[in-house]
Amino acid sequence: MLRALAVDDEPPSLEELLYLLDADPRVSSVEGASDATAALRRINRALESGPDGDEGIDVVFLDIHMPGLDGLDMARLLAGFAKPPLVVFVTAHEGFAVQAFDLKAVDYVLKPVRRERLAEAVRRAVEQMDAAPLIPVHEPDPDHISVELGGVTRFVAVEDITHAEAHGDYARLHTAQGSHLVRIPLSTLEERWRSRGFVRIHRRHLVALGHISELRLDAGTVSVLVDSVELQVSRRHARELRDLLMRRTAS
Repeated sequence: MLRALAVDDEPPSLEELLYLLDADPRVSSVEGASDATAALRRINRALESGPDGDEGIDVVFLDIHMPGLDGLDMARLLAGFAKPPLVVFVTAHEGFAVQAFDLKAVDYVLKPVRRERLAEAVRRAVEQMDAAPLIPVHEPDPDHISVELGGVTRFVAVEDITHAEAHGDYARLHTAQGSHLVRIPLSTLEERWRSRGFVRIHRRHLVALGHISELRLDAGTVSVLVDSVELQVSRRHARELRDLLMRRTAS
């Protein structure tokens, strides 16, 4: 049984899609959202609830052309989640099928939606859900952090991370090779990596002390050079940072 979310900015199309999905006996529940922002809020609640929680979402039926964040952009964002819902595109445009399947879409349904065609998309989603392998639960590796990129999980060594930048409930991790967006608040990383030499220098930045090459003072402002990137240090964190760097140099 699937828990579905339908996303479409055109009310008649959304109502028709909700009606057809609700009539399918393999769909246990279906909700609607009129834009990507509302859909992402709902999916965030689902992720916080967990796959077996009351708020769970198994599959998103997603329009492509929407104001603001379009369906392809939203699918790319979902692909970065550790356990994203399945995606079925429902659109009036034929020209985006290749991009859709590159994003691991379960199906690509053209409007006007026929009941039989939508039923086939539901069948494929159910089949993929049933075929999903069980993922063993492991203790977190303190030396690495997992990042998702295009549906591939990679493991980045914490010692390679020069600094992290806050993006709401997300954080962007910077290394010499590039950057990665992870769904972890900066405050959580600060607590987790404090013992590994990371220090908060600003409400938006967490920095690895070992990657600081310069401490700069200019007309009362403080900044640091981290892997050729200059980052501002807020006043409330400046004294603590200077003390940590002095103790590190002395040792």
